[in-house]
Amino acid sequence: MEIDPTEHEIADLGPKIKDVDDADELREMLAAEEDGEDRVPVKTLIEDRLETVEGEDEEVDPGDADLDDMTVADVANMVRDVEDIAVLEDLLEREKAGQDRKTAKSQIEGRIDTLRDSDDDEDEEVVIEDPEEKYPDLDHPTADKKHVRALEDGDYRDMWVYCETQQGQLIDVSREMLGKARELMDGYNDEYGESESVIAVLIGDGVGELAEECIAYGADRVIYLEDERLDRFRHTPYTRIFCDMARNGGHPFGREDRAEDDWRDYDEPRYTVFPATNNGRDLSALAQAEFDSGLASDCSDLFIEPADISNPAKTGKPGETVEFQRVLHMKRPDFSGFEYSTILCLDKPGREFHPQGASVIPGSFDVPDPDPEREGEVIEHEMPLDDDWFKVEVTDYDQLEGGVDLTGNEVVVALGRGIGSDPTEGIELGLDLVDQFEEADLGLSRGVITASYQFAGHVEQYVTEERQIGESGQEVEPAVYIAAGISGAVQHKVGMDESDTIIAINTDADADIVDFSDYFIQGDLFEILPELTDSLENGELDIQALAGGASDD
Repeated sequence: MEIDPTEHEIADLGPKIKDVDDADELREMLAAEEDGEDRVPVKTLIEDRLETVEGEDEEVDPGDADLDDMTVADVANMVRDVEDIAVLEDLLEREKAGQDRKTAKSQIEGRIDTLRDSDDDEDEEVVIEDPEEKYPDLDHPTADKKHVRALEDGDYRDMWVYCETQQGQLIDVSREMLGKARELMDGYNDEYGESESVIAVLIGDGVGELAEECIAYGADRVIYLEDERLDRFRHTPYTRIFCDMARNGGHPFGREDRAEDDWRDYDEPRYTVFPATNNGRDLSALAQAEFDSGLASDCSDLFIEPADISNPAKTGKPGETVEFQRVLHMKRPDFSGFEYSTILCLDKPGREFHPQGASVIPGSFDVPDPDPEREGEVIEHEMPLDDDWFKVEVTDYDQLEGGVDLTGNEVVVALGRGIGSDPTEGIELGLDLVDQFEEADLGLSRGVITASYQFAGHVEQYVTEERQIGESGQEVEPAVYIAAGISGAVQHKVGMDESDTIIAINTDADADIVDFSDYFIQGDLFEILPELTDSLENGELDIQALAGGASDD
């Protein structure tokens, strides 16, 4: 057994297990895990891979299959690809004459019904029925749901970008999103012969003075509402204001006395983009829920392309592939951390899903160079603000001297679970290395943030979420990225793989980070980091020279 699962975290195991093609080895790994840590997620991971490997064996000919030697799952997997009803009917008769298993017969009969329905409905549109009407005898706890805000035959245009501010300034991810939105909508307009716009949204106290900056970074129009009571993010007023801005006058679910905008003639935005910050994540979920549409959270890339869809729930016709146009493709790491998924928010017959919404991980895109000569329109939005939205009053608060922005450093030293044997010393060694550079700071993997490590002395102040790098933290692109004791799971990779030079330190020569590192040092970080620090301090090593590819030593 080459891989002992008990010696690895689940985030490390995923990429390793997917390369194991020996069923016997996988069974041995499963037994080792059951006898050792016995972690349910790890066992599930191994079992899934085992099922995949066993399923890759030579396919069984349904005409020759011995059903008595097959499990119900084997039968189900076999019949799903059978297109001949006569073959399925033969299988059904043989099952009845043999073990006569109810669930096996159900699988075969279900496949027969699917093929017959497909033939009958080839030219017939899917009929959309409410669940209450389709299944009247069932209890429907959501039958009285009032919160349905989807439009029928709605008119959608433009990309709206919520620009978050702190301390009266745009935060960097707001600038990133404006630049990306500009790029996307320029391409969109060229492709479809349209003239749709980038709309920046500002909400807060005194935010109107930031409108020109939004235009310089790519917005065509800026809509803002300012009020001294909005100096801090609040869920209800920010959500109500954003949605009131986005819904034009006369909207069936909007404010009754809202006047129509003279600058547009559509109902709602085509696309909405939010920052995946603490406040941005909250606002994006609340706003998209109010629009009764979908949201892809924590995205690392966005692009607009057509999409070929064959799902009859979306196309309206079984067996037919339909090309959907103007689709925002929203790329994000899977929850497993091993792969990427692209999320699509598509309409379906009888139900529209707009705006297509996404939140973007800070650091995913470059901050564009501002163009102070760009011209745009600034619109002050007016609406009544209900006093009930501000019932909670903040009477006192402590303000940190400053947050941690890792994005502007030439060097980032990042520490992972490799510090586990002595967390306090591990942080101290990382800080010692940071001190050898003029523009450097300390970053952490999510594993360090979520672990139950105990830190002594002054190092505790450095172990905070704001130093986390990765999918749910910051994305950095320094000249030099030193990753010590970090395995290289996808969640972390998305936060640093655009660095100019990546130097990895790990005891495991097969760690995933080796595959995307420029330099790899196999060894214990507790031994390697002090040596690096001493070499830099004595002038024996030039990390910046490594960044330029001057040496492989």
